[in-house]
Amino acid sequence: MRLLILLSSLLVSFAVTAQRTQKPVLHGKHWMAITGKPLGATAGALTFAKGGNAVDAACAMLGATATMWDVLSWGGETQALIYNPNTGKVIGVNALGVAPTGATPEFYAEKDLKYPPEYGPLNAVTPGTPGGLMTMLAEFGTMSLKEVLAPAMQMAEGYPIEAQAANAMEYHKEKIKDWPYSAKTYLTHPGEDREAPVAGEIFVQQDLWNTLNKLVEAEANALKKGKSRKEAIYDAYDRFYKGDIAKEFARGAQEQGGLITEKDLGNWEVYLEEPVKTNYKGIDVYKLTTWVQGPVLLQALNILENFDLKQMGYNTARYIHTLYQAMNMAFADRDFYYGDPYTPPAEPIEGLLSKDYAKARANTIDMEANDETIGPGDPYQFQDGDNPYLEYLEMWNKQLKGDPVGYLEDGTFSETEGFYAGTTSIQTADKDGWVVSITPSGGWIPAVIAGNTGVGMSQRGQSFVLDSSQNPYNVIQPGQRPRATLTPSLALKDGKPFLSFAVQGGDSQDQNLLQFFLNMVEFDMNVQESAEAPNFNSFQMRSSFGDHKIEPGRLLLNENTPPWTRKALRGMGYDLEYRERTSGPINAIWFDWENGSFWGGSSNFGEDYGIGW
Repeated sequence: MRLLILLSSLLVSFAVTAQRTQKPVLHGKHWMAITGKPLGATAGALTFAKGGNAVDAACAMLGATATMWDVLSWGGETQALIYNPNTGKVIGVNALGVAPTGATPEFYAEKDLKYPPEYGPLNAVTPGTPGGLMTMLAEFGTMSLKEVLAPAMQMAEGYPIEAQAANAMEYHKEKIKDWPYSAKTYLTHPGEDREAPVAGEIFVQQDLWNTLNKLVEAEANALKKGKSRKEAIYDAYDRFYKGDIAKEFARGAQEQGGLITEKDLGNWEVYLEEPVKTNYKGIDVYKLTTWVQGPVLLQALNILENFDLKQMGYNTARYIHTLYQAMNMAFADRDFYYGDPYTPPAEPIEGLLSKDYAKARANTIDMEANDETIGPGDPYQFQDGDNPYLEYLEMWNKQLKGDPVGYLEDGTFSETEGFYAGTTSIQTADKDGWVVSITPSGGWIPAVIAGNTGVGMSQRGQSFVLDSSQNPYNVIQPGQRPRATLTPSLALKDGKPFLSFAVQGGDSQDQNLLQFFLNMVEFDMNVQESAEAPNFNSFQMRSSFGDHKIEPGRLLLNENTPPWTRKALRGMGYDLEYRERTSGPINAIWFDWENGSFWGGSSNFGEDYGIGW
């Protein structure tokens, strides 16, 4: 009897120890597909099953999630990192739209706007996702556009809509009614009490299907003429940006008060670029450069390298405080120095990623209290050239020390839900070594749909500023990309893929990704444990949306944070709030080279989902 009791006790203990996460680790030998929605992951699995590689699958997932309005649409933007096993290199994909003709600071100032608006056609940049998808597929995929778009086209013919999208349509219906093509698409029951679809209703998008079919037609016609797979995909690309689709998109945008022209669409291009990186304890971490907030993660890692984080302990008050200060330093630099590297002035990326600059910043951290006056540093001291905006820099720091909030208009940020809203993430990998990390976004509900294209216009223009003193590298002008929040991540160790990871959200993204990465590297969590582990969030940076507000000292903690940690943080000057889940909707793939397999982590934060084989 004693033996039975002992065995039962051991089994219970083992079960509790073995199941430490709400969702299991995903395991795969041949491929892995993870994204923000179950149907999106299924599109990737279907593509892998047909023989596609990780790029083909990622493109199919991108098309599917854009079609189902997974907090993005076809008129949004795509940011990607791709590991090419044939070259051993990481490639950046820049498919972010640009400000259109007429989008100048003076234009918005005449409308008494302090920033481009949060909603409507005047915050739209040119669509990037179609071009990004077709460029990735043409350059690195193996399948035809017709094959890759098949899941998206089936969904456009009608799919059971999820509650999140359907309820967003209903919530925003009065705004949607201002835009006729949006109302036609979103409000499937006009005049009824509930005008948007209900969860599970078959949601049909005929205009979008027509647009996607035109792309497939262009590819088919090119193939009939003897063109290669790659050339045929680029013919479809040209039809979107220079043909009849572009014509209707521009017409529909302008009809509703937008600025985008056919010339804007025809001049836009995707950039394949070299990403930036840093090395943290033998791991090379890659991010896209200053046209997104990606270098924030690299800067924070460089600063934190000067501290013994493991000795501090996971999510202790000292650990949280140290990361909070380091993140705020990196975000302050983001808010002042980041912008489009393809338009002048040139961003000081060499200085920003200098280890010496990071050490100098680390040495200024007050380990006993939150510093509400953290501002941008001067990275030009750590690279060639002089800082051309010292006057603005001094102005920023004087204002921060005198009134931490006043220069940004005192007020509260949007609800915490809004802080996490937006974007999705796509992670794929295959047995041949291809790895893809994408954070597509833009054109979320409520989007202005451009004419009869079925394509929702991006709202990314709101991330620009109108005044050089606020961010001299990110002032709106035609042809310039706004500094976006979107930030895929790849890490290599010993020259081989180590981790592919990304998260949806806005200004929370590189905060959650930093903690996720450290959870694995410093605290030995597996990929699923790290994806679910409680994070914390700072709001002590300029919001990238709406009125660009800031809240120094505001700290979001998990509600399970122990009372002694809460007490210590209050004593450091933090204004605390709590939430049941603070992991962030993180998706990731860890590469198990010892066993030749993939470990997938799919967040329990929202509706994220993954499939492996």
